[in-house]
Amino acid sequence: MSTHETERLAAELLHHFGRGLQPGESVVPSIVPTAVFHLPGDPSDVAYQYGRYNNPTWEALEAALRLLEDAETVVFPSGMAAIAALLFTNLAAGDRVLLPSDGYYTTRVLGEKYLKPLGVVIETRPTATFLDGGFEGYRLVLIETPSNPGLDVCDIAAAAGLAKRAGALLAVDNTTMTPLGQRPLELGADIVVCADTKAINGHSDALMGHVASRNDQVMTRVRDWRRYGGAIPSPFEAWLVYRGLETLEVRFSRMCATAAIVAERLARHECVTAVRYPGLANDPSHAIARKQMTTFGSMITLTLRDGAMAERFIGACAYIQPSTSFGGVRTCAERRARWGDSVPDGFVRLSIGLEPAEVLWASMDEALRRAE
Repeated sequence: MSTHETERLAAELLHHFGRGLQPGESVVPSIVPTAVFHLPGDPSDVAYQYGRYNNPTWEALEAALRLLEDAETVVFPSGMAAIAALLFTNLAAGDRVLLPSDGYYTTRVLGEKYLKPLGVVIETRPTATFLDGGFEGYRLVLIETPSNPGLDVCDIAAAAGLAKRAGALLAVDNTTMTPLGQRPLELGADIVVCADTKAINGHSDALMGHVASRNDQVMTRVRDWRRYGGAIPSPFEAWLVYRGLETLEVRFSRMCATAAIVAERLARHECVTAVRYPGLANDPSHAIARKQMTTFGSMITLTLRDGAMAERFIGACAYIQPSTSFGGVRTCAERRARWGDSVPDGFVRLSIGLEPAEVLWASMDEALRRAE
């Protein structure tokens, strides 16, 4: 997607809700905190019947996300609820699913703990070599690109071609890039999942996720899963995410621009052992990232000498929030080995926020030298 198209989409996002409003109506969606609706007569004659079926606030958020994804979208109360809906509505006993071995670990835990006992075969591959061996025999293939936390990149268009030839569904976890940074459906993917808790909401104050697809059968199953399984979002959280979504383009643009500056400087820093960022010309992921991403993202990984140094660095930086998420307005970091990820002890996942670049860098540089 070109810069012009991104900017047009951002403008459309700000104004689409206001089109068709009647005089005196609110220019922002209302929070509708109800479990029941007034329902005399035939229930099929009214839009809203019961709070588990649908809600006007969810629908406002889904309409905005549908605009961004250019595809039917269903929201869930967390990113993992969206991934669970994807997996449980598309897999049955005897099916094989391929997951990234280096992607978000909870997806693999969900598969091993709950899908495997139901007879689903769970297999994994690393993102960097995910296409090796093709996808023959798989019902569903899920890629996460860039991977979390290692930031390896998988060629989505090539994966889509392999999946189509194998008769498999291709899903892409697009959490790290958002629809403004990467367009998996346009590259041939069948389904997108995203943890809107991260950059789409952007303020670290609400959990949310969504599934989007242009496949009507997939979306019918996903919507039914939410309706009958009860994995429904709170209207208030949906409203918060809608509010955050309106500033996504501005926030994400600044975060990515600052990340590019910080990554270049970290790569040259004498206290840093290694840096991964798809925007660095010498990064192993750069060539594919440049082809399929509209920007290089706001996440960086750096490796320091050991775990103790990593903890000192995170604790010493005045403008780093130690926390286990990313995509928010505040720069945050964590040592991922503490969660059991297969990374060095000194590996730090760094999510760049909205702090001015030079102020942030000065604090990080000082913290690195103090941590040495």
